[in-house]
Amino acid sequence: MNQDAHSLTLAEIATRLGAELRGDGAQRVSGLATLRDAGPEHITFLANRAYLKDLADTRAAAVLLHPSHAQTCPVASLTLANPYLGYAELSRLFDPLANRESAGVHLSAVVAEDAQLGEGVSVGPQAVIESGVILDDGVIIGPGCVVGADTRIGANSRLHANVTLYHGVVIGARAILHSGCVIGGDGFGFAHDGKGWHKIAQLGGVVLGDDVEVGSCSSIDRGALGDTLIGDDVKIDSQVQIAHNVQIGEHSALAGCVGIAGSTRVGRHCMLGGGVGLSGHLTICDGVQVTGMSLVTNSIHEPGIYSSGTGAMDNAQWRRNAVRFKQLDDIARRLSRLEKAERGA
Repeated sequence: MNQDAHSLTLAEIATRLGAELRGDGAQRVSGLATLRDAGPEHITFLANRAYLKDLADTRAAAVLLHPSHAQTCPVASLTLANPYLGYAELSRLFDPLANRESAGVHLSAVVAEDAQLGEGVSVGPQAVIESGVILDDGVIIGPGCVVGADTRIGANSRLHANVTLYHGVVIGARAILHSGCVIGGDGFGFAHDGKGWHKIAQLGGVVLGDDVEVGSCSSIDRGALGDTLIGDDVKIDSQVQIAHNVQIGEHSALAGCVGIAGSTRVGRHCMLGGGVGLSGHLTICDGVQVTGMSLVTNSIHEPGIYSSGTGAMDNAQWRRNAVRFKQLDDIARRLSRLEKAERGA
């Protein structure tokens, strides 16, 4: 449940969402909750038919839903063709973080003399803003963040507490970076001389486009020579690793624990499920979806859904299948010999 101190009328909400209202537009609500947990002071939503069973008993003041369910709604309704998209907008109306920070630099923050801060910038306690940094209008820097030298952050972007940006990073407008993420750390580059490893200096940077979101404890490494590039509106979940010189196209989404090796290119409108791994130097075309726990070792040139992980099963069955998997090569060879013999008969 998510509740804010302010309240809105149903008419105001309908106007903001572009929804059709059935009910008393003067009714005020002060929070957003689930169908089951909502009370008379809440608005709720129905975007998944699995929760249709909870609609009849909801105590909410109003429900955001598809027009096909409006007739069975026992309270006021706001109808939209895409109620889940409407829920996204509704959630922002009641976001307790919205407009909480006031502009200004906290006394404990360290800001280089030549750093440029736009209008309405907020810099939190213990944050460090190094030389040559440019913070555009409305940027929010949370407590304990480090913004490295010559980094630029676009207008109305937010860094939550303890985000680290190395030097020479470029962040677009309206980006959201969650706690613990590291942008611009060194890529994994070493040369071996037969005895030990020699570090390769990582001379590139990282560029994040507009409206990018990066989850907590995710890492995006700087390029070895050119930049690591993350396109506009890319959404990256928590604990994701993106290696040096990776490129990700606009509007793609990466779920938790995805790992992408160096110099791989991911197209636009791609979706990578949780735990997906991409080998290095691959090309993934636009419109590809890779399901969870899959390992991709070859380039993908046709849009579609791809999988390689296996689902969980009873352990005894898995052990039998594991033995059979080891026998596949021998079975294939015997089958090939039988086919050749049959053709020759």
